[in-house]
Amino acid sequence: MQLKHLLFTAATVAALPATDASSSETFGVIAIASGTGVQNSGFSAAKSSLFAGLPSQNASCDRPNENFATFYINDGSLYLYDASATPQEFFVDASGMGQGVIQYTTGAQPASGARGGWAIDSNNHLQYDGKDLIACPNSIDGAWSIWANAGVDNPGGNKNCVGIAARVEKTSNPNGCVYTQ
Repeated sequence: MQLKHLLFTAATVAALPATDASSSETFGVIAIASGTGVQNSGFSAAKSSLFAGLPSQNASCDRPNENFATFYINDGSLYLYDASATPQEFFVDASGMGQGVIQYTTGAQPASGARGGWAIDSNNHLQYDGKDLIACPNSIDGAWSIWANAGVDNPGGNKNCVGIAARVEKTSNPNGCVYTQ
């Protein structure tokens, strides 16, 4: 009887879907790049893009005075957190044309890039495809646009871009938001 129970338990566990260890954890992200203007800037989401140091993301949030995005990872895909909204999911275009652009879609909108590839490394940094991210000075209110490392030092025609460590700050009280397209 015990062998039957053990086999049943093993079969049940094997049938469960694999989950990412971070899938239930929500987090914010802080840019780390000593000696640069992006140092200690929080990540924000707006206009279907990812930024650091954006003064206002104009999102509709449960706590509107907080001006940084809350994320989670599920099966290697990066999402913006909102408990009740249609999911907003990131994609990366690492092709020669996209040069590592990071954008997000809402619901069933098509993506022009890869959805998976996101992880939190052993140093507690958010990475895409096993690499740190890039921040570029942006014309939007002194913010920095965030790019995946696709082998281009200054992607998208930007100048003075810097490599950053995207430090993950876990939260037990996530701020649900719907971000602008």
